[in-house]
Amino acid sequence: MGLLVSASTVQITFYTILVILGILGNTTVFVVVGKSVIMDRVGGRTSDIIIMNMVLSNLLVSLMRNLLIVISDMGVKMYSSKGWCRYLMVVWVWLRSVNVWSTLFLSAFHFRTLRRVVPTVACRGIPRTLLLSLVLIWFLNLIYSIPAYIFSTNGDINSTETLMLVSSTTRPLLGCVWKFPSRFHGLAYATASIVVNEVLPIMLMVFTSLGSFYTLYTYGRTQSLGKDAPLIKRVPAERRAAKVILALILLFIASWGTSVISVNYFNYNRGSSVEFLLVISRFSHIAFIAMSPVILAFSHRRMRAFIHSFLSH
Repeated sequence: MGLLVSASTVQITFYTILVILGILGNTTVFVVVGKSVIMDRVGGRTSDIIIMNMVLSNLLVSLMRNLLIVISDMGVKMYSSKGWCRYLMVVWVWLRSVNVWSTLFLSAFHFRTLRRVVPTVACRGIPRTLLLSLVLIWFLNLIYSIPAYIFSTNGDINSTETLMLVSSTTRPLLGCVWKFPSRFHGLAYATASIVVNEVLPIMLMVFTSLGSFYTLYTYGRTQSLGKDAPLIKRVPAERRAAKVILALILLFIASWGTSVISVNYFNYNRGSSVEFLLVISRFSHIAFIAMSPVILAFSHRRMRAFIHSFLSH
């Protein structure tokens, strides 16, 4: 079922390793950073809360989708009823969409912080604007995932996908497939999904990341001219943060960009390279989830302290 080509033992093993790495890595980051947020008397650093939101979405995608793919690859026959398929497709689209916008929110928040003229004032608890923004990310993407309930159903053992969406699953996992009234309606929804949930967020990620570096460059020039400006004393730390966020964004763009190209080649072309590109899409889906905790492990102060303490024991 699904990929139109059987995955080899090497592919299954490598994919399983990436899924396990994603689950363990994101769990570790969530616990370590979450502990520092809880123990912080002023309610925790805002950036840490945003990182927790991003790794939580990574973890839920791994548990609710990627782990099921591993179990299916091991030969376990799993099929769902039409009702369960509808709910599962909603969950898959919802979590994948939240994952995209949570990553964008991290970059956008850092860009907004650097652009502030007035230095931030510490406050107790989670800022209301931050809490509202995170709630909106989860709620609006839940609304976006409603069509997955309407246009999905369960197939049988011989079912294959005739249309794929990056924001859901590129295979009839648990027998769940898309079912649109016509191929035109399916392609229209897929195109809208690409623009809203893939192309637009990636473009905004690039804009905010480059904007952060330009802002830091401007602060650096101001400092060299002997002028006083907000955040001057924090420029080295903010520059390091910008590099970490840019590394995450580049990893995300490489992962999702490859998947978008592969899936849309399947949807619109169906040429001779479709099988190879679907295999590439299979691994590019998991790359960001598996590798982003590694970047945070070497760049986040709390994570470095945790690793140092773990290795010293």
